[in-house]
Amino acid sequence: MNRVVHFEMQVPHPEKSVEFFKNVFGWRVEKWDGPEDYWLFQTGEGSDGIDGGLMKSPDGETRTVNVIQVGSVDEYSSKIEGEGGKIVVPKMPIPGVGYVAYANDDNGFLFGFMHEDPEAK
Repeated sequence: MNRVVHFEMQVPHPEKSVEFFKNVFGWRVEKWDGPEDYWLFQTGEGSDGIDGGLMKSPDGETRTVNVIQVGSVDEYSSKIEGEGGKIVVPKMPIPGVGYVAYANDDNGFLFGFMHEDPEAK
């Protein structure tokens, strides 16, 4: 079974939101050392719940996107399209983490899906 493993918040002004969630909920925040401005949230300890991240919204809209762990982004891209979904952001690397893509289901619902690969560049 494929689980939601990450949430991603997209906002127009990330620095403000980072401080908000850190101060209100006590989340640990760390700026990712990757090619994009991205902040990682640790929402708790142990295995309950999931952690997430925050980035500047590419279109200025606010949204939360859930990311689902899969065995292969390529395989699931085909499955999604086969069920009437649409790939809206093709497979791309997250250096040192894996690969991610974003899709809409047949109702237009946006979600991400990823697989781990520490060799991703």
